[in-house]
Amino acid sequence: MQLREIMTKSFQVIDHRESVRRAAELMRDLDVGILPVVEENQLVGTVTDRDITVRATAAGSAPEETTVAGVMSRGVLFGYEDEDAEDAAATMEQKQVRRLLVLDHGEHCVGIVSIGDLAVRGRDPSLSAEVLERVSEPGS
Repeated sequence: MQLREIMTKSFQVIDHRESVRRAAELMRDLDVGILPVVEENQLVGTVTDRDITVRATAAGSAPEETTVAGVMSRGVLFGYEDEDAEDAAATMEQKQVRRLLVLDHGEHCVGIVSIGDLAVRGRDPSLSAEVLERVSEPGS
């Protein structure tokens, strides 16, 4: 099964200059925990609800004044849309992440795959359980 078959195709990106408050509002409105971050239409990273909590809220940063660039995770961990779901799951386990951005071969973001996508849409229910177990292990 390829990632294009199980990924979530509806997502929204956020510009790196937007405020953390705007990112949190988008996450709330879209009921998501991650937003791909762009700078001049280039994918440069992601911002998660955890990034906002740990890097902004816990530091006492003002949400209207703190930019997404200040709290985001730089770099993009991704899989390609024609990649096998099991290979993507192995990447998620190895990197201990719960979500991967999905790119086409033109390097455009076309979706997001999560552990939930593996569980709900994947053919092997044990795959998502294995990924969750490995992702939840304490980091080294």
